[in-house]
Amino acid sequence: MKLGGLFNFAAGATLTLAASTVAVSAQEVLRFGHVYEASTPYHAAMVNAADLLKAKTDGRYTMEVFPASQLGKETALNEALSLGTVDAIYTGVAFLGQSYGPISISDYPFTMRSYDHWKAYVNSDLFAEMAGAYKDISGNTIAAMTYYGARHVTSNKPILQPSDMDGLKIRTPNAAAYQMFPKATGANPTPMAFAEVYLALQQGVVDAQENPLPTIQFKKFYEVQSNINLTGHITNSLAVVVSPVTLSKMGADGPLFLEALVEAASATSDEIVQSEAALVDWFREQGVTVNEVDRKPFMDAVAPLLSGNDVPWDAEVFARLQSIEE
Repeated sequence: MKLGGLFNFAAGATLTLAASTVAVSAQEVLRFGHVYEASTPYHAAMVNAADLLKAKTDGRYTMEVFPASQLGKETALNEALSLGTVDAIYTGVAFLGQSYGPISISDYPFTMRSYDHWKAYVNSDLFAEMAGAYKDISGNTIAAMTYYGARHVTSNKPILQPSDMDGLKIRTPNAAAYQMFPKATGANPTPMAFAEVYLALQQGVVDAQENPLPTIQFKKFYEVQSNINLTGHITNSLAVVVSPVTLSKMGADGPLFLEALVEAASATSDEIVQSEAALVDWFREQGVTVNEVDRKPFMDAVAPLLSGNDVPWDAEVFARLQSIEE
């Protein structure tokens, strides 16, 4: 009886271990990749999304988040998304525009009037139509949009009017949307990898750069630039994009994944807006000159280009965007 009892206990323990092994192996771990540092709110948001996903799917799925280009730079991440080797990513609107041009409109200068205008736009029928067209072409689903911040010019002199930009060698991303503002104001846009910008500013390879205040802080550009000029020329977004391969394999859990991403992204947008308001004073406390700027002359310089032949949208799309009320 004792031997039989021992056998039964051992058999039960083996079955329990086997069941536990099956449960562990049944949990799917998704991979989220992005190019931003682990210290940013964008990364924290997706860590939060991973927790939400696990809770919503009762542990069937969780997600590992890879920051700082660990899974590749932005171009490589977009390619991996299409292949399904990465499940979801952050990517800029300009990258979405490589598949469907009109959706890049929000990354162009002064197409957005404010954060509230941007919020109304990403919840509009216009954006839903463009996201659908992007999905039809790329296969990818835009799960959520995150506010990245208003982009401002940093330099070693005040930039108060368009003529102050004349001849300025300014680093920009390598996309037409980001080069329009410098070109319209007589500056010399100089594309350069994000990781190289600090050293380029420090060594005088470029005179200036442009980014939102939170980015200027976490990349420490204020250490090598004496002036932050509040041009607010682009209202920037990050798209949270999911691979069609992933949604296909997740089946009924796919909508729960999308829900988790939406919830996390929404909270982050509000956090970024709050940080922008506080950062002006913070930069001034660091001894940086923060210049208030009359944006209208800059807007007037750019305006003719927004309705020209070189933009990837038609007049109707632009008119619909401008008609959206905050």
